[in-house]
Amino acid sequence: MLSPKTIEIVKSTAPILEVKGKEITTYFYKTMFSNHPELLNVFNHANQKKGRQQTALANTIYAAAKNIDQLESLLPAVKQIAHKHRSLGIKPEQYPIVGEHLLLAIKEVLGEAATDEIIEAWGAAYGVIAQVFIDVEEEMYVEAERKEAGFRDFKSFIVTEKVQESDVITSFYLKPSDGMKVPEFKPGQYISVRVRIPGEENTHIRQYSLSSVSNSEYYRISVKREGEFEPNGKVSTYLHDEVREGSTLEVSAPAGDFVLQDQNNGKVAFISGGVGITPMLSMLETVVHTSPERQTVFIHASKNEGVQAFRHDVEAAMKQLSSGEACYILENPSEESSCHYKGYITKEILSTYVDSHVECYVCGPAPFMKTAITALKEMGVPDSHIHYEFFGPSMDLAQVDEKEMMKV
Repeated sequence: MLSPKTIEIVKSTAPILEVKGKEITTYFYKTMFSNHPELLNVFNHANQKKGRQQTALANTIYAAAKNIDQLESLLPAVKQIAHKHRSLGIKPEQYPIVGEHLLLAIKEVLGEAATDEIIEAWGAAYGVIAQVFIDVEEEMYVEAERKEAGFRDFKSFIVTEKVQESDVITSFYLKPSDGMKVPEFKPGQYISVRVRIPGEENTHIRQYSLSSVSNSEYYRISVKREGEFEPNGKVSTYLHDEVREGSTLEVSAPAGDFVLQDQNNGKVAFISGGVGITPMLSMLETVVHTSPERQTVFIHASKNEGVQAFRHDVEAAMKQLSSGEACYILENPSEESSCHYKGYITKEILSTYVDSHVECYVCGPAPFMKTAITALKEMGVPDSHIHYEFFGPSMDLAQVDEKEMMKV
């Protein structure tokens, strides 16, 4: 338990963290990786280069400081992060390393303002916050391990099939190397894939949504090829170019809380941009298998027909639903295109298919999501009916650069 004095100090310094958070976390990561390069085997280097990880951590620290006396209010956010940590294989012994370097960063950036009293208070607060994460993550490890065919950390899987879905998306079908079944997963969840790229000093871990309905035989991930020299392109290029049928990959147990809610059988809308279609496929197939009478709309935006994936799968699913409707939006359609709208997703398009009673799931590039979610809220869809997930670290929608609005 934290003393009232410690709580007072942490809460009073929260405004400073709001202003200096990104500066603190940038110094934190630089120093920690310099002193503990082995952690580069866990953290996503691409998110570091783009600054998203630093921003996400800064937002988390600020939220924890503001709510240090009522951490239970942060539990949903803690669980979301804990899912990611569990899929990465984060261990309890790594938390003291993080704490040490976080305090060093606060001291460095704040200078004389970071008095011994403030540093001691933040050290105590970090200990409490870290223990919350450790406890939640251990529960998740145990839950993953206790499932039928479950496992705790990474496990070897064989690529049994590799299918090109579009000019930029390829699916990989993965089966356990030991011949066992795969644990069940919830529609919308993801797995982590850990690869060792020849010539690279560190391993690389990426999360990929499971793009099929849960089954006991295989996992399917559908990976977009990013530019080879873009931060995220290193792993996707390796998977596309070097991984073959028969190759083995290290895979984590499924994780994530962006999942299809099974307590609501009202109309549902799956709204995706680009490769954000992948978790939506799992959700759509689940609706087909479990409640085909459910009114369903599938809205997907992409640049053109060449990069558009899974249209045949979506149309096949629609035929199995009592009331299913699909809508395709293409930025640059060909003259022969059968898309419904040319351009970008808009409030006008969404209002054709969605009203305030519809359960909405949104996934895609951050600018796409900002557009869609802002429109849904303007249409009166309550927050409780808008479910979304970022690929990579969580972001504040207000921080999304609208100049990059339509990258799908």
